[in-house]
Formats: sequence, structure tokens, C-alpha cells
Amino acid sequence: MREKPHPNCWEFKDCGRQPGGNKVAQYGVCPATIETKLDGVNEGRNAGRACWVVAGTFCGGIVQGTYANKIGNCAKCDFYKSVSGDQEDFVFTSDLLKLVGAL
Repeated sequence: MREKPHPNCWEFKDCGRQPGGNKVAQYGVCPATIETKLDGVNEGRNAGRACWVVAGTFCGGIVQGTYANKIGNCAKCDFYKSVSGDQEDFVFTSDLLKLVGAL
């Protein structure tokens, strides 16, 4: 059985700012959906699993500012906590596999 892929921020939050989304006309395309430099980070598409480092993302009905201005709010976000939890599980599993492989 294949594991369900992790959602990107726009899928998790259903913000409507992904290309073709229902809020693009009002707020524009979310920078996280087009930031290709972070493609693959935390197993996401573009910056979809690391949206907190991208300025101008849309959360809580507000277009957010820079990382420094928004990280306090992002740390309380359900999506941020979800990604952090997934990555902790990944690191633990990776470390466990390395240990078992060394035996």
C-alpha cells in the first residue's frame, strides 16, 4: 500500500491562491506555489511544505509579510506543526535505519 503524499500548504489550508485558485484574482498567486528554489524541501512542490520562509503567503485571511514578521504566527499554525511532526518522524526513522544497518 502506498502512503498518501503529504499536502502542500495551499492544499492543507485551501487558501485559493494556487495557480487557477478562486482567490487569485483578489490576492494574486501565492509566492509559495511558484518558488521553485525550494522544490522538494520537506517533500513538497515548489515551497509548498516550507511556506513560512516565503514572504507574501496568504494565511488566516491575510497576506503575510517576511519570514521575520510572520514566523511567530507560523509556529502556531496547524500546517507548520504538521510539517514539523512529519519531519521529526522522518529523521527518527532515518536514524533508526542507519543504526539497524550498522549492526
